[in-house]
Amino acid sequence: MSSLPALDNFFKIYHQAYIEQLGESPRYYPQGEDSLCIEGEFDASSNLDDTVMWRPVKRQESGSFHNVDRALEITLRTEINAFFGDYFSAPLLFNSEWGDGELLQVWNDTDFEYLQQNMIGHLMMKRKLKQAPTWFIGVLGDGDKMLTVDNSDGSVWIEIPGDQPCEKLSGSLNEFIAALKPRVAPPELHIEESMPELDHPGIWQRIKLMWRNLRGH
Repeated sequence: MSSLPALDNFFKIYHQAYIEQLGESPRYYPQGEDSLCIEGEFDASSNLDDTVMWRPVKRQESGSFHNVDRALEITLRTEINAFFGDYFSAPLLFNSEWGDGELLQVWNDTDFEYLQQNMIGHLMMKRKLKQAPTWFIGVLGDGDKMLTVDNSDGSVWIEIPGDQPCEKLSGSLNEFIAALKPRVAPPELHIEESMPELDHPGIWQRIKLMWRNLRGH
């Protein structure tokens, strides 16, 4: 059984919400990146502003963050493997009592590699700032607020890049996800200024601005 049953359930109700309200699966701008999530054939030569319909796909072999553990000599909480490693998915839009936002997810294997690299970068920056380790799971609002998980106890917080977590939202990631409602909305095409070390169209579209702010500290 998954260590995040609320995430399994959110995937189900997310897709169902789009079918009920729009009569079709969610859409996403893959920008040339293939994924097992895509419904139908994928045309790699299609325009970058073309959308695809998608649905979450359970991975046959879950992704692991053990390399991050080894690189930083840190033990990450097991929820991170379930949250980012069990599925391929586009980002998940949500409504909540704390505002609108989105949960970051992994579109394909390349996305997962970038995620690992950037998780290492985030944790190294936290160490440089002499702050307790957290790992990011999403964004709130326009993307200037990260959703992070405290690695010591699994609680979910709002965190401004470069600062300590500032507002506790939930005691656990599973509890936090269970409080979210799917947000049915058209896909957004995020055009960002190029950052070579993060230049990938998957989950980093929304997080580039936060990283630009973080790197400025």
